[in-house]
Amino acid sequence: MSPDRRTVFASAAAGVAATATGLTAPAAAAHTSSATTGDRGDARPRSETFGHLPDGSRVDRWTLARGGTRLAVLGYGGIVQALEIPDRRGRTVNVSLGFATLAPYLTATTYFGALIGRYGNRIAGGRFTLDGTEHRLPVNDGPNSLHGGDAGFDKRLWEITPTGPATLTLHRTSPDGEMGYPGTLDVTVTYTLTDAGDFRIDYAATTDAPTVVNLTNHTYFNLSGEGTGSILDHRLEIAASRYTPVDATLIPTGELATVSGTPFDFRRGKPIGQDIRRDHPQLGHGKGFDHNLVLDKGLTVRPRHAATLHDPASGRTMTVATTEPGVQFYSGNFLDGALNGTTGNAYRQSDGLCLETQHFPDSPNQPDFPSTVLRPGTTYRSTTVHSFAAR
Repeated sequence: MSPDRRTVFASAAAGVAATATGLTAPAAAAHTSSATTGDRGDARPRSETFGHLPDGSRVDRWTLARGGTRLAVLGYGGIVQALEIPDRRGRTVNVSLGFATLAPYLTATTYFGALIGRYGNRIAGGRFTLDGTEHRLPVNDGPNSLHGGDAGFDKRLWEITPTGPATLTLHRTSPDGEMGYPGTLDVTVTYTLTDAGDFRIDYAATTDAPTVVNLTNHTYFNLSGEGTGSILDHRLEIAASRYTPVDATLIPTGELATVSGTPFDFRRGKPIGQDIRRDHPQLGHGKGFDHNLVLDKGLTVRPRHAATLHDPASGRTMTVATTEPGVQFYSGNFLDGALNGTTGNAYRQSDGLCLETQHFPDSPNQPDFPSTVLRPGTTYRSTTVHSFAAR
């Protein structure tokens, strides 16, 4: 979910020294750790310098490999910089959109691969009331606050520690009042590649004062390969019988509407491009799909099936399971060719898609939506698993 109206984070790219490029052929780096590789290409976590922020802070890139999947993660924004999986012929390519160097991540407003918080998606008017107190947030998407504000978790440096053969633990403490949110929020996120090559994300957070939390990941997928063109031929299935219609600023109206007879019916699977140009007022609001689908399974303790994405050209298939009650399907509507990706190709409209597992947009202002309130003494937990296959 990416806007065209958002104010740009004010970090200047001047003075940024970025070194590493693609996952398969990184440039030499001044800081690097050792790795061991197994028969299947499995490797323990490895880090190298990816670049430096304008204040001189070093940004590392960590890589994992297991079960045929390879993953690269940045300390800046917890960004998934590359995700490589094989096709039906065993050919492995990067299927996530992103950049080869650090500088464009500092100024782009696309959230490529980023860890999103404190609140993923939109909050109407940049304000909400909790326990009788109104909290005001930066507005960075027209009149609304999006993805935690213009300096949300995607624009922060995370501490990354390898905590297993193919696990990275990301940690950050968000101080009270950061981007207008109450409470000091202690956040831990783990990225794991399983023996089968699944990519698992576990989120946990605690607070010292009542607050709202809705964490997600904003990876753009193109199962044909990053920079190869449109995803409109990808076939998508989403296990959702309802969705949340939005107003002209993409804030939910409060209705949980049936998908039956609408472009939002993905229950049996269909090509993404089949209905994206249908004459439907909801598609006009977001220039395509940019909507929360209400998963039939609801909020669950363990990850359960949410969606399946298949690329007929390569045979690559991704299945998404989550504990969350919703998923934001964003069809890359605001990509306009202005940004060149990892391999140097321009990203145009619908060259990637997002499946952002989440609680619903604007839940702090929508009492009938599942609550996103977190209180002291309780722990926020969420898990999403991406499983890969080829057929």
